[in-house]
Amino acid sequence: MKWTQTLEARWQAWWPELGAREQRLVIAAGVFVAVALFWWIGLAPALRTLSSAPAEHAQLDAQLQNMTNLQKQAKALQSQPRASRDDAMRSLETSVREDLRGAGQLQSAGVGEGATIAVRGASAETLAQWFAQVRSNARAVPREVHLTRNTQQGGKPPGTTGSGGAEPSGSRWDGTLVMSLPAR
Repeated sequence: MKWTQTLEARWQAWWPELGAREQRLVIAAGVFVAVALFWWIGLAPALRTLSSAPAEHAQLDAQLQNMTNLQKQAKALQSQPRASRDDAMRSLETSVREDLRGAGQLQSAGVGEGATIAVRGASAETLAQWFAQVRSNARAVPREVHLTRNTQQGGKPPGTTGSGGAEPSGSRWDGTLVMSLPAR
Protein backbone atom coordinates (compact mmCIF):
# COMPACT_ATOMS: atom_id res chain seq x y z
CA MET A 1 0.00 0.00 0.00
CA LYS A 2 1.33 3.41 -0.95
CA TRP A 3 1.81 6.11 1.68
CA THR A 4 -0.82 8.30 -0.02
CA GLN A 5 -3.38 5.54 0.27
CA THR A 6 -2.45 5.03 3.92
CA LEU A 7 -2.80 8.76 4.60
CA GLU A 8 -6.16 8.89 2.83
CA ALA A 9 -7.43 5.91 4.84
CA ARG A 10 -6.40 7.54 8.12
CA TRP A 11 -8.06 10.84 7.07
CA GLN A 12 -11.32 9.10 6.20
CA ALA A 13 -11.31 7.31 9.54
CA TRP A 14 -10.42 10.46 11.54
CA TRP A 15 -12.61 13.12 9.84
CA PRO A 16 -16.06 11.65 10.69
CA GLU A 17 -15.03 11.29 14.34
CA LEU A 18 -14.63 15.07 14.62
CA GLY A 19 -17.57 17.19 15.61
CA ALA A 20 -19.03 19.82 13.29
CA ARG A 21 -17.34 22.65 15.20
CA GLU A 22 -13.93 20.91 15.09
CA GLN A 23 -14.32 20.25 11.37
CA ARG A 24 -14.99 23.98 10.77
CA LEU A 25 -11.90 24.90 12.83
CA VAL A 26 -9.70 22.48 10.84
CA ILE A 27 -11.07 23.90 7.56
CA ALA A 28 -10.49 27.49 8.80
CA ALA A 29 -6.92 26.62 9.84
CA GLY A 30 -6.26 25.04 6.43
CA VAL A 31 -7.66 28.10 4.64
CA PHE A 32 -5.54 30.40 6.84
CA VAL A 33 -2.36 28.41 6.08
CA ALA A 34 -3.18 28.41 2.34
CA VAL A 35 -3.80 32.19 2.31
CA ALA A 36 -0.60 32.85 4.32
CA LEU A 37 1.46 30.72 1.93
CA PHE A 38 -0.11 32.47 -1.07
CA TRP A 39 0.76 35.84 0.47
CA TRP A 40 4.37 34.98 1.44
CA ILE A 41 5.22 33.11 -1.74
CA GLY A 42 3.05 34.77 -4.38
CA LEU A 43 2.07 38.33 -3.51
CA ALA A 44 4.60 39.81 -1.06
CA PRO A 45 7.70 39.39 -3.28
CA ALA A 46 5.84 40.82 -6.28
CA LEU A 47 4.57 43.82 -4.30
CA ARG A 48 8.03 44.43 -2.85
CA THR A 49 9.52 44.41 -6.35
CA LEU A 50 6.78 46.69 -7.61
CA SER A 51 7.32 49.20 -4.79
CA SER A 52 11.11 49.33 -5.29
CA ALA A 53 10.90 49.56 -9.09
CA PRO A 54 10.71 53.39 -9.38
CA ALA A 55 13.86 53.90 -7.28
CA GLU A 56 15.76 51.23 -9.21
CA HIS A 57 14.50 52.69 -12.49
CA ALA A 58 15.77 56.14 -11.51
CA GLN A 59 19.14 54.69 -10.53
CA LEU A 60 19.43 52.83 -13.84
CA ASP A 61 18.45 55.99 -15.74
CA ALA A 62 21.24 57.89 -13.97
CA GLN A 63 23.72 55.14 -14.85
CA LEU A 64 22.55 55.19 -18.46
CA GLN A 65 22.96 58.97 -18.60
CA ASN A 66 26.47 58.68 -17.16
CA MET A 67 27.40 55.98 -19.68
CA THR A 68 25.98 58.09 -22.52
CA ASN A 69 28.08 61.06 -21.39
CA LEU A 70 31.19 58.89 -21.21
CA GLN A 71 30.45 57.55 -24.69
CA LYS A 72 30.14 61.10 -26.04
CA GLN A 73 33.44 62.06 -24.41
CA ALA A 74 35.16 59.00 -25.86
CA LYS A 75 33.82 59.73 -29.34
CA ALA A 76 34.89 63.36 -29.03
CA LEU A 77 38.41 62.27 -28.09
CA GLN A 78 38.51 59.78 -30.95
CA SER A 79 37.32 62.35 -33.47
CA GLN A 80 40.06 64.84 -32.60
CA PRO A 81 42.90 64.94 -35.11
CA ARG A 82 46.07 63.14 -34.10
CA ALA A 83 48.56 65.44 -32.47
CA SER A 84 52.22 65.30 -33.29
CA ARG A 85 54.65 64.44 -30.53
CA ASP A 86 56.13 67.96 -30.64
CA ASP A 87 52.72 69.61 -30.27
CA ALA A 88 51.87 67.25 -27.44
CA MET A 89 55.17 68.04 -25.71
CA ARG A 90 54.58 71.80 -25.99
CA SER A 91 51.05 71.41 -24.65
CA LEU A 92 52.34 69.26 -21.78
CA GLU A 93 55.02 71.83 -20.89
CA THR A 94 52.46 74.63 -20.87
CA SER A 95 50.06 72.57 -18.79
CA VAL A 96 52.71 71.69 -16.20
CA ARG A 97 53.79 75.31 -15.94
CA GLU A 98 50.31 76.85 -15.75
CA ASP A 99 47.87 74.25 -14.44
CA LEU A 100 49.94 72.63 -11.72
CA ARG A 101 50.51 76.13 -10.30
CA GLY A 102 54.15 75.61 -9.48
CA ALA A 103 53.61 72.19 -7.93
CA GLY A 104 55.00 70.31 -10.95
CA GLN A 105 58.17 70.34 -12.99
CA LEU A 106 58.83 68.60 -16.31
CA GLN A 107 62.05 66.64 -15.81
CA SER A 108 62.78 64.76 -18.99
CA ALA A 109 61.39 63.48 -22.22
CA GLY A 110 63.67 61.02 -23.92
CA VAL A 111 63.31 59.85 -27.49
CA GLY A 112 60.60 57.22 -27.61
CA GLU A 113 60.00 57.55 -23.90
CA GLY A 114 57.33 59.37 -21.99
CA ALA A 115 57.65 62.66 -20.21
CA THR A 116 58.45 62.56 -16.50
CA ILE A 117 56.87 65.15 -14.26
CA ALA A 118 57.94 65.69 -10.65
CA VAL A 119 55.08 66.78 -8.44
CA ARG A 120 55.52 68.38 -5.04
CA GLY A 121 52.66 69.48 -2.81
CA ALA A 122 49.87 69.23 -5.38
CA SER A 123 46.29 68.91 -4.19
CA ALA A 124 44.13 66.04 -5.34
CA GLU A 125 41.73 68.45 -7.07
CA THR A 126 44.56 70.11 -8.98
CA LEU A 127 45.97 66.75 -10.07
CA ALA A 128 42.55 65.50 -11.22
CA GLN A 129 41.90 68.64 -13.28
CA TRP A 130 45.42 68.51 -14.70
CA PHE A 131 45.07 64.85 -15.72
CA ALA A 132 41.79 65.61 -17.53
CA GLN A 133 43.27 68.59 -19.35
CA VAL A 134 46.48 66.81 -20.34
CA ARG A 135 44.44 63.87 -21.64
CA SER A 136 42.40 66.06 -23.95
CA ASN A 137 44.93 68.76 -24.93
CA ALA A 138 48.27 66.95 -25.09
CA ARG A 139 46.82 63.47 -25.76
CA ALA A 140 49.06 62.21 -22.97
CA VAL A 141 48.02 59.40 -20.66
CA PRO A 142 49.65 58.31 -17.42
CA ARG A 143 51.93 55.30 -17.85
CA GLU A 144 53.37 55.25 -14.32
CA VAL A 145 52.22 57.16 -11.27
CA HIS A 146 54.15 57.11 -8.02
CA LEU A 147 52.49 59.44 -5.52
CA THR A 148 52.71 59.65 -1.76
CA ARG A 149 50.68 61.77 0.60
CA ASN A 150 52.60 64.75 1.96
CA THR A 151 51.53 65.26 5.57
CA GLN A 152 54.20 67.81 6.47
CA GLN A 153 53.28 70.60 4.11
CA GLY A 154 50.92 73.23 5.42
CA GLY A 155 48.04 73.78 3.02
CA LYS A 156 49.53 75.65 0.10
CA PRO A 157 51.38 74.28 -2.87
CA PRO A 158 54.82 75.69 -3.54
CA GLY A 159 54.77 78.97 -5.38
CA THR A 160 51.43 80.18 -4.01
CA THR A 161 51.44 83.33 -1.99
CA GLY A 162 48.80 85.03 0.06
CA SER A 163 45.28 83.81 0.67
CA GLY A 164 43.91 84.84 -2.73
CA GLY A 165 45.78 82.25 -4.81
CA ALA A 166 45.81 79.43 -2.31
CA GLU A 167 43.65 76.37 -2.71
CA PRO A 168 41.68 75.00 0.21
CA SER A 169 43.82 73.00 2.60
CA GLY A 170 43.68 69.23 2.35
CA SER A 171 45.77 66.32 1.17
CA ARG A 172 48.89 67.18 -0.76
CA TRP A 173 50.77 64.75 -2.97
CA ASP A 174 54.44 64.33 -3.89
CA GLY A 175 55.90 61.99 -6.48
CA THR A 176 56.60 61.37 -10.13
CA LEU A 177 54.34 60.86 -13.11
CA VAL A 178 55.44 59.28 -16.36
CA MET A 179 53.16 60.32 -19.19
CA SER A 180 52.96 58.53 -22.55
CA LEU A 181 52.91 60.92 -25.47
CA PRO A 182 51.57 60.28 -28.98
CA ALA A 183 53.91 58.40 -31.31
CA ARG A 184 55.90 60.41 -33.84
